[in-house]
Amino acid sequence: MRQVRAVYTPETITVYQAYPVPIALAAAKAGRFVTPFKRDRMMWLKPSFLWMMFRSQWASPDNQERVLAVEMTRQGFEWALAHSCLAQYDHKFFPDREQWTAMLSSSPVRVQWEQERSLELKPLPHRALQVGLGVDAIDKYVQEWTVGITDITHEARRIGETVRRGDQFRAEQMLPDERPYPLPAAIAAALHVST
Repeated sequence: MRQVRAVYTPETITVYQAYPVPIALAAAKAGRFVTPFKRDRMMWLKPSFLWMMFRSQWASPDNQERVLAVEMTRQGFEWALAHSCLAQYDHKFFPDREQWTAMLSSSPVRVQWEQERSLELKPLPHRALQVGLGVDAIDKYVQEWTVGITDITHEARRIGETVRRGDQFRAEQMLPDERPYPLPAAIAAALHVST
C-alpha cells in the first residue's frame, strides 16, 4: 500500500528534515532557511515522522543531529508532486525506460516510496513518501512555500527514549497526529497511490 500520511491543516502540511546543528538552529530561530543553509544540492522532505526517526535514529547526535518540522503550503507541496518523477525505474509504471529517463532528467522533483516504520523503527508492509527537491524547486520551497520551522529534536529524542524504556502506549500518544493526505486525483494517480 502506498499512502501519503501527514500532519496538515486546510492550508499547510508538515514535513520533516534533519540538518547539522548550525543550519537547524539558524533556520528554527529565523522561521525560514537562512545562512549557513545552501541551495546547491537536492534535499528530501519526509511527511512521515517515523520515517524521519528511522533516518535520523531518533535524532541521534551521531547521525542527523537536529530534526526540523517544516510547515509548508499545501499548494507548494502539491505543485512539487505534480512536477515529480519516480526516482527509481520501475517497469510496472514505466514500460519504456527511455521515457522514464527523459522525464527524470527534466523533472525538478523526485519521489520515492520507502517502507514505513514502526515505533521500533522496523519496516512495515506499507509505503511512505519521500519528496526530493532539485535546486529550482528548493528556491520555491525556501522563498514561497515555507510557512514556519520548528526544531523538534528534543521531542524526537524523548519519544525515542520512551520507546527504549518499553512504554509503547505512552510513545504512541506522543506521536504527531498523521492522517491520510487528500491528494488531487490526478496527482494520486501519477504517484500510484493505493489504499
